[in-house]
Amino acid sequence: MRMKELVQLFKNYTGKSAPKIDPLPSSGSNRRYYRLRQDEVSVVGVYGQSKEENHAFIELSRHFHKQRLNTPRVLAVSGDEMFYIQEDLGDSVLFDALKAGRLTGVFSTEEKEILHKTIALLADFQVLGAKDLDFSVCYPQAEFNHRSVHWDLNYFKYNFLKTTGMEFQEDLLENDFDKLSQHLLQDESDTFLYRDFQSRNVMLVDGRPYFIDYQGGRKGPVHYDVASFLWQAKANFP
Repeated sequence: MRMKELVQLFKNYTGKSAPKIDPLPSSGSNRRYYRLRQDEVSVVGVYGQSKEENHAFIELSRHFHKQRLNTPRVLAVSGDEMFYIQEDLGDSVLFDALKAGRLTGVFSTEEKEILHKTIALLADFQVLGAKDLDFSVCYPQAEFNHRSVHWDLNYFKYNFLKTTGMEFQEDLLENDFDKLSQHLLQDESDTFLYRDFQSRNVMLVDGRPYFIDYQGGRKGPVHYDVASFLWQAKANFP
C-alpha cells in the first residue's frame, strides 16, 4: 500500500510511473523514507504514521520555502496527508562530514567553516522562519511552554538519572525543575524553535547546509537550539 501511494504521487508529479524504490534510514522515527528514481529524476517519498506530524512538516516546509530558507521542498501530498514526496537532498549529512573532528577532538579548518555556516543559517531559520508563520500548525505544541520544559526534564530524570541507581530527593529535584522552567520562560519569544537541532538533521548540498526534521518545531527561545547543537551526543565539539 505504501509503495502504491508513493508511486502514484511520483507519477502525478513527474509523469513517470516505474521508479526504482530504495528504502532510506529512518533514524528511529515513526516515519519511513524511500528514494524514488527514474531516469534523471530522484525524489524522497515519506510515509508518516501521525497525520498531525505530517501536516506540521508539510506546512512548515511550504512556509520556509517562501522564506527562501534551506529546506527540502514538498513536491506532492496525498489527500489524507499520510504520504508525501519531497526534494531529494542527497546523502551527505553534517554528522558524517565531521567524523574526523568528532573522533579526534581536533576540527579542521573546513569542518569549522561548515559549523560556522550552519550556526549562521540557524539564526536565519529562527528569525525568518518565524516571520508570518502560523504557529497553530506546529505539533504537538504551538509554543515552548511549561509542559514542554517538563517533558525534557522528565526525560532526563527517567532515562538518565533513575537508571544510574543514584540516590536523590525527587521532591527537591521537582522544585529545581519548576525554578528552571520559570527561568526559561520568563522572556517572550517570537522566534522559531527547531526543537531537534543536531548535526544528523543537517544535510550538505554542494557544501551548503540544508535543514530537515523540523516537524517538532514551535515558537520558542533561540538559545535552546544553540545548546542542543553544542551539547548533542557524540559531537565532541571543543
